[in-house]
Amino acid sequence: MTDRASRSLWLLFLALGFMWGSSYLFIKLAVDDFGTFTLVALRLAVGAILLWAVVRLTRQPLPREPRIYGHLFVMGLVNIVIPFALITWAEQSVDSSLAAILTAPVPLFAIVIAPLFLHDEPIRVNGVVGLVVGFIGVVILTSRDLSIGNSDLSGEVALLGAAFSYAVGAVYTRRNMRGVPPLIPAVFQVSFALLVSGAIALVAEHPWDARPDAEAVFSILWLGILGSGLAYLVVFRLFAAWGATRTTMVAYEIPVVGIVLGFLVLAEPVDIRLLIGTALVVGGVALVNSPYGRRRLYGRVPPPVEAG
Repeated sequence: MTDRASRSLWLLFLALGFMWGSSYLFIKLAVDDFGTFTLVALRLAVGAILLWAVVRLTRQPLPREPRIYGHLFVMGLVNIVIPFALITWAEQSVDSSLAAILTAPVPLFAIVIAPLFLHDEPIRVNGVVGLVVGFIGVVILTSRDLSIGNSDLSGEVALLGAAFSYAVGAVYTRRNMRGVPPLIPAVFQVSFALLVSGAIALVAEHPWDARPDAEAVFSILWLGILGSGLAYLVVFRLFAAWGATRTTMVAYEIPVVGIVLGFLVLAEPVDIRLLIGTALVVGGVALVNSPYGRRRLYGRVPPPVEAG
């Protein structure tokens, strides 16, 4: 790989962290103008238009097996509808910077869930240590006695629930989407999630009554085009060049972007407790991905290799 190509990949990586990290700010700016599911549905509608346009331009063939669509529907619920709704609801009472931090422990949840379903992802020593370190960080951030800014515990728990849902979705995707071109899960997840969240919004929130200002409309476009559209395309490019493990290092960028934007745009407070909690959460994620301490502690036994 040339130096120029390498630099372009790193620029894409930084852009991905910015797109996903900035999403928390724009959710905060729009959440009071729309209902939870209305905001989710609108951003997904914009993202779906963009992704389907890419599918058409690239002439990506669609799956022919019905079971694949069943898996994609489940993934749309677990990877998008549930976490997006929890994050959007939580940001009515939680600072955007803290929201970005409390959804970062996805790898910490994944190391507990993955060994139950994936034989090639056992629990290892570094995973247990990372889980403990990250958990301490979460306790610091969510303790009622150490509450930060204008947040409350129910919103913080909802954000952790979103992180857990992302982790379940990641394991489910790994188990059921092997060999499927990555653009297919992206476009169908977004499309199925749009149908579900749109139906709930129509029944429960009456979106036609919303009176958004220009800032809220811009936020929806930002969330749809970048957070729910272009970000997926960047992920595909990085997956192809770097692989999944290296690409997931974007989890280290997202809390930093969330803290900086929350401070600069919304004047959200940054104190020593926020910084210590963030450092522990990010440090826990780093330990989970560390090449050291990889001794296997627990996991499913790999299936026997059939004789040829």
